Amino acid sequence: MAACVRALRGCARLPVSASSRRCSALSRARGQYTSQKVRRTFIEFFTEQHRHRAVPSAPVRPRGDPSLLFVNAGMNQFKPILLGCADPRSEMASYQRVVNSQKCVRAGGKHNDLDDVGRDVYHHTFFEMLGNWSFGDYFKVEACAMAWHLLTEVYEIPAERLYVSYFSGDAASGLPADEETRHIWLSLGLRPDHVLPFGMKDNFWEMGETGPCGPCTEIHYDHVGTRNAAALVNADSPDVVEIWNLVFMQYNREGDGGLRALPQCSVDTGMGLERLLTVLQGKRSNYDTDLFTPLLSAIHQCSRAPAYSGRTEQTDAGRVDMAYRVVADHVRTLSVCIADGVYPGMTGAELVLRRILRRAVRFSTEVLHAPEGALASLVPTVAHILVSGVSVPQSSHPVQFTVATRWLLAICKCIQINSGFPFMAAVAWSLHRNLGFPLDLIDLMLEERNMAVDKHGVEQLAAEQEQLHRSLKGGAEERGLHMDLQSLAELQSRGVPHTNDSPKYSYSLQHNGTYVFSPCRASVLALYCNQSLVSEVSEGQRCGMVLDQTCFYAEQGGQMHDQGYFTKDGLQDVLFPVECVRLAGGYVVHEITAAETLRTGDQIQLHVDETQRLACMVKHTATHVLNFALRELLGSGVVQRGSHVTADRLRFDFSYKASLNVSQLQEVERMVQDIIHQNDVVHMQEVPLARANQIAGLRTVDEVYPDPVRVVSVGVAASELLSNQKHKHTSVELCCGTHLLQTGGIGDFVIVSERQMVKGISRIIAVTGEDAKQAREAGQVLLQEVEALTARIATDHTPSLATAQRLSKEVGLLTDAVESTPIPQWQRRDLQTRLKALQRSSNTTIRKLEMKEMLLLLLLMMAMMMMTTPTLQVVMKTVNQLSERAPDSLIMLLSYLQPSGRVLCACQVPKGQAAVSASEWALAVCSRLGGNAGGSATVAKGVGTFLFEAKNLMGLTYSLVYLLARSLTHSHLAG
Repeated sequence: MAACVRALRGCARLPVSASSRRCSALSRARGQYTSQKVRRTFIEFFTEQHRHRAVPSAPVRPRGDPSLLFVNAGMNQFKPILLGCADPRSEMASYQRVVNSQKCVRAGGKHNDLDDVGRDVYHHTFFEMLGNWSFGDYFKVEACAMAWHLLTEVYEIPAERLYVSYFSGDAASGLPADEETRHIWLSLGLRPDHVLPFGMKDNFWEMGETGPCGPCTEIHYDHVGTRNAAALVNADSPDVVEIWNLVFMQYNREGDGGLRALPQCSVDTGMGLERLLTVLQGKRSNYDTDLFTPLLSAIHQCSRAPAYSGRTEQTDAGRVDMAYRVVADHVRTLSVCIADGVYPGMTGAELVLRRILRRAVRFSTEVLHAPEGALASLVPTVAHILVSGVSVPQSSHPVQFTVATRWLLAICKCIQINSGFPFMAAVAWSLHRNLGFPLDLIDLMLEERNMAVDKHGVEQLAAEQEQLHRSLKGGAEERGLHMDLQSLAELQSRGVPHTNDSPKYSYSLQHNGTYVFSPCRASVLALYCNQSLVSEVSEGQRCGMVLDQTCFYAEQGGQMHDQGYFTKDGLQDVLFPVECVRLAGGYVVHEITAAETLRTGDQIQLHVDETQRLACMVKHTATHVLNFALRELLGSGVVQRGSHVTADRLRFDFSYKASLNVSQLQEVERMVQDIIHQNDVVHMQEVPLARANQIAGLRTVDEVYPDPVRVVSVGVAASELLSNQKHKHTSVELCCGTHLLQTGGIGDFVIVSERQMVKGISRIIAVTGEDAKQAREAGQVLLQEVEALTARIATDHTPSLATAQRLSKEVGLLTDAVESTPIPQWQRRDLQTRLKALQRSSNTTIRKLEMKEMLLLLLLMMAMMMMTTPTLQVVMKTVNQLSERAPDSLIMLLSYLQPSGRVLCACQVPKGQAAVSASEWALAVCSRLGGNAGGSATVAKGVGTFLFEAKNLMGLTYSLVYLLARSLTHSHLAG
């Protein structure tokens, strides 16, 4: 402990009594602590006084981490270090002690504060996490001392208002109490009754079900003071709140639930800027700090609600203040997420953001009575607050929101219909599943009307949906062998060198245009099976294999992994297929199912599937050329949002305001084909990262790059681009993938699909080579069929109804073929436009022919009826018989009775016919005859008068037919 005390002297020089005397100073200084100053002071404290490296906030969209919807903690961007899988050549691998302010979103997943936002004054979906980290550098002593020094000396928070908690141990897990941390706090001068023990729930931190974990110590602040508030720590009291959490990662949670000590201990600390500001600005609510007050004022200006007053629960009449907090929080989240490229959509993080947008719309319009566009008008205020700090980059584009209210109308209508208690589960689930309405908002709106959802029924429906999803998904997911942290650490402790994968770039282009891939021999250095390193695997066992070198490409940078096999020396007739190739902490892990016994030390010969590799090289080079063409055509605002390269096709996601039109698609294809025909040399060169960033026109994506980095440029070498100050228009990107050596190898290029995935993000799918040629040929065949069908329809001036219906069906079949066949997307759009016009024309022709046949039928029926003197019942019965023979037809019979001049009318309309009601139709005819009619939507009858000489019966017939046609026209049946 003496050594600990000596180490502390350099970090914390302020005794508790001295900081107590600064209480009045804090009161005077509170007005000076703006959010910008607090944030800047935190960063400068660790960089200038304690040699930390300041790193920028990562975007809220996680980098290559499918386990997270959003970055929800400061440690997310450092997970590769904590998991031992950081690229050893990357800048991140050199991190020892760092500091930053990280943008975080907690909405969806394990950490979800969405339902609590607005109900209290401290929950948020977006917040900033101030944090400092040590990766094997310092540990508990220094971390506690720095935190205490910053809070009590720099921020001048009274020490007597601070309480700390530490881990009390857990007998079930075999974990002892963290007495070391307790003694550190006491050595810093804290009173024993301010250092409090708590168990696993409060003071043991874990990344997930597996991975790094360890005890933590939390610092709590008492807003009231002048008392002993120890009993209120971790008691959910608004008066005593946690402001800082220091995590000491010294264990690893294994797959079996057990804990093992980590070979290297790390420190991860996090302090919410919003909560710290409430302390330093003397507030009790996060919403009363300068991070929110300008925004709340702006909301008031654009709404018709009274000003924000900070009320909660029962005192908040009409939930007006809750609505203020919801809108303020959610518009911050929306602004930051969209600035980082996460847009409201239909799945994953995009769906969560969609829910947040709807929730904000609902409170803005329904509670605050703000007009459409109010949310969008708040974005400049959010930007002004955050851009001045480190949260949002200066280059963030203005964000526009589309306000939609159909979900609100839908649920309000359902509430009126389902006025009983509880609210039907099927209705709630339909609103959620089909319209995307958040279940929590349904709960909230029903709660306001003293109603509730049948939650058991909803849970049952959700379970059924999940079971269906699993049955459809089956076992299609790839079974991965992800090497655990302990095994990676064991490899490093054994001195196993990282895999040399440079042979993956060992290939050459021959004069005849073929590629030759160099052979590769390797030694088996390690085998990984059942979450542990083994020296031998038997036939049939699935395992991961680490070699001293490999020519196989591990999946990364959007390019799928290589396929192939290897043979073992002395067993050349047995092939070991390689199922998957992954990177893990500098090691390339080949996933295989052993075809024979395999041991560490075995010598093997690697054989890459050259056809599959070459196809990936073609698609990857084509992706770079496509990226260049898009930026040249559409402008520098085009930013790559993702890509994936396989042997069959390439996928490229990019930011653009709208879907590309036909001429833009044609121009992009032409530009790519020009570069293919130029057969430019593709240069690949390793360059120091800092130097590479000086290349004009360099394309990068949001990920951590190794140093040195590989520069892939078309037509001009990286060295020439660096030496020549004048920017040369060419494709140049940082990329670790495998590429062609000349662009002519792409052969051909066709975009077979292009659409907007969400607003502002488009996705292109393209094919190359022979597949592109086939797509063009298929497009020509479909074009000829469309032209032939157009000619047949145009030349048939007097088609029969059957002919018109057959041609309409052909149009539909051809439309389906155009939609599903891989053809150039520009041509698909053109053919779809022409086919839609044909379909409209065909439908019009069919309606006219059907009307003509119906009028002829009516003429015959009327002539038949006028030869007799039936009753109205007989006319109705005849209509029923005709309807049975022609169930899809609209039928009306008129019978003229002599000499009275009475006209009997009866009609029947097929069920589900939306165009007209039978009663309205009969009334339209009989009212013109000075009579009346009645009935239902499907059956009606009536009587009128028509004085006419019997000898002119044919004239009477034509007159009644004319009257009938006029009534059909007025009933919108004549088409």
